Order: sequence, then structure tokens, then C-alpha cells
Amino acid sequence: MDHSEILKYVDHTLLKPYATWEDIGILCDEAIRYQTASVCIPPNYIKRVHDTYGERVNICTVVGFPLGYSTCGAKLEECILALKDGANEIDMVINITDVKNKDYKKVEDEIRKIKETIGNHILKVIIETCYLTTEEKIEMCHAVTNAGADYIKTSTGFGTGGATMEDIDLFKKHLGPNVKIKASGGIRTIEDMEAFIEAGCSRLGTSSAVKLINNA
Repeated sequence: MDHSEILKYVDHTLLKPYATWEDIGILCDEAIRYQTASVCIPPNYIKRVHDTYGERVNICTVVGFPLGYSTCGAKLEECILALKDGANEIDMVINITDVKNKDYKKVEDEIRKIKETIGNHILKVIIETCYLTTEEKIEMCHAVTNAGADYIKTSTGFGTGGATMEDIDLFKKHLGPNVKIKASGGIRTIEDMEAFIEAGCSRLGTSSAVKLINNA
């Protein structure tokens, strides 16, 4: 696959807690230069990025990140503020404690409320696969589908593991036809990126794609 084509799948990501404005600026400049799908940035930088770069970058941000156990009301407020500041896409973390309590309907309801709040903006639902059993992953495929989200996303990158091909294959068996897949976490080679795209992922979350392709 052509390297420039790979980058069109990439949410160029910088979510480290010590990211400076200089770091964010480099990320955005690279996103513009290499035409990545978006930049995925902390909420506190959304307005400054939007004011600086306007529509030249597609801004994605995170909600309930990275642990997911903030209340639904708090997540909804995060979404409202993010969109007001200029974000176009939301990557939310599910409440994993609800999954462990087998309260799958509560998770589905939260996803639905967030999707209704953000409307036509893209919603990606992070289920943090490293903490879930196979049964729980399947239940989350159903919840994401039923709630009308646009994507299911494997990982935050802050958990104990990232995207695996086994999970992508599982998703494809249990997701509805309108839900896309974002692989994130542990994607560290060009071969990884190609493999996940070929497996059917429509987005990749990684901070290293531009550097890897430049080095290649």
C-alpha cells in the first residue's frame, strides 16, 4: 500500500499528559502536510488549535479519557464543550465498571445519549479490549451497534494492551453493518498499519505513523 494512502486512515495522536503547545503545533503541521484523517488531541487544546489552524485540520478529541468511569453527565458536558471549541470527532471511553457489573444496557444508553448530543459529528467508542472477556467484547459490539455510534475503537493506548487482529476479527463478526472499526494502541510499524487496514479498519490511532513513514 502506498504510504500516503496509509496516512489517510490515521488519527494523528498526541494525548500525553505533558504535551506542550509546541508539540501540538508540530502534530498539526504534520497532519496538514501528510493529510492525515485527523489530529487527536487533549480537550484543553481544541480551541487553540481551531483558532490557529481553522478548517485545515480535522480535530478529534477524547471524552471520559482514559479510564471511562466519569458520570454520563460529565461526559455529555465534555462533548458539548469540545464541539463548541471546534472539535469534529469524539472518542469516548465506556464505563468499564458497568461492563464488569454486566450492566450492558447502561453502557448502551450512555453511548446513545452521547451520539444524540453530538448529532452528525463522528462518535468513536473506546471499549478498552485489554480489560474485557470475549463475552464482554461481544456485548460491547452489540451496545455500540444498537446505540448508533459510528465506530468501535479497541483501546486508549493507556491500558495494559492495544489492538490485536483477534479483536478485529471478533468485531467484524458481531458489529452491525454501519459501524466502522478503529484500531488503536501498540501500532508501531508500517506493517502493522497495513495489516489492520487490510483487515477492515477504517481508522488507525497512532502517534508514530508519520515518523515511521518518514524513516521509511
